[in-house]
Amino acid sequence: MNALKLAIVIVSFCLIMAGQVAGADRPPGWSTDELVAWCVVPFDASKRGPEERAGMLRELGFKYCAYDWRPGDEESFEAEIEAYQKHGIEMFAFWKGHELAYELFRKHEIAPQLWHTLRGGEGDTFEAKVEAAVMSMEPLAKQAASYGGKLGLYNHGGWGGEPESMIAVCEGLRAKGHDNVGIVYNFHHGHDQIKRWSEVFPKLKPYLLCLNLNGMTSGEVTSESKIMLLGEGEVEGGMLRVVLESGYEGPIGILDHDKETDTRETLIKNLEGLDELLAQLQSDAR
Repeated sequence: MNALKLAIVIVSFCLIMAGQVAGADRPPGWSTDELVAWCVVPFDASKRGPEERAGMLRELGFKYCAYDWRPGDEESFEAEIEAYQKHGIEMFAFWKGHELAYELFRKHEIAPQLWHTLRGGEGDTFEAKVEAAVMSMEPLAKQAASYGGKLGLYNHGGWGGEPESMIAVCEGLRAKGHDNVGIVYNFHHGHDQIKRWSEVFPKLKPYLLCLNLNGMTSGEVTSESKIMLLGEGEVEGGMLRVVLESGYEGPIGILDHDKETDTRETLIKNLEGLDELLAQLQSDAR
């Protein structure tokens, strides 16, 4: 049995078990032990509050949520944490950080990953840029470590979104003793890497804290095509094949990045799209 077929067999078993555990309300997708809901706060057209959001995620079978917030959400930080705890959901990650949030993490004894965009460092050479980026990210690595968390370098385009840059900065921080630093890689900010995905993913894999999926097109990236549902693009299936063949078993992010849609419906559609992609890969492997 080749590596892809073995990986799909394992994932398929996880899908069956996930369906048994979560019940009929949850569409099939990746194992619930690996799924992370992402961007479900500022992009929810229904504007759910913490309690309603946590209940919705639980109903869909999610055990983890990466919390993306905007100014004005600070007053509900603690309510969000408490709602997740009530519904058995882990605050898996927290976007960009906040002093109040750090205090609450210690109070509630939780240690979410701290996801922060890796910007381009200043300098005329690659090495100089890396050194500058390491210096700029080091305080965040220390802050995450102070409450027992990890720092995830987040790709958001530009120099800081290039896999080679992310790996170099991650290694630079680890060389300074910050072993809590890794990489969060997003399909929707990785269109420039599509053609060489099979080359770069194995290099990224050892550092990955989470891989966030998205429908992907190899054509010109527009505001309409940048964010697509899983299964609506023509290349995410091939990218997912590379991920499976690599043996990656880490967390998978399921995205809602559309302010015009209800988050529950978008998550369901992405879970259904992921299930269809996995079924197609399974069929291809036979």
